[in-house]
Amino acid sequence: MNTGAVEVVYALLEQQEIIKIQIKEPITIEEAILQSGLLHKHPEIDLSLNSSSHKVGIYNQIKKLSDIVNVGDRVEIYRKLIANPKESRRKRAKKQQQEGVFNQSQE
Repeated sequence: MNTGAVEVVYALLEQQEIIKIQIKEPITIEEAILQSGLLHKHPEIDLSLNSSSHKVGIYNQIKKLSDIVNVGDRVEIYRKLIANPKESRRKRAKKQQQEGVFNQSQE
């Protein structure tokens, strides 16, 4: 049985909450999140099976709560996006074009 540190991360709008915990393998993602205390600190996190508001992963790869965490892993809790990234980029580009930002850079 291997022991060591794991990071559990929850990204907020303005900052990241990073909690380091000590684990004894094997441990699930759900157990690591519970051990981190983030669910108590951030009651808005909903990891229930039918919830689409929060997904979890390890190193930017979506995983299930029942997947195993290894020593050194970074467990991440993802928030649902507020806006579609492609649509946001389109809106910014259109606004910049209307303001003449693109034309100024070509002069």
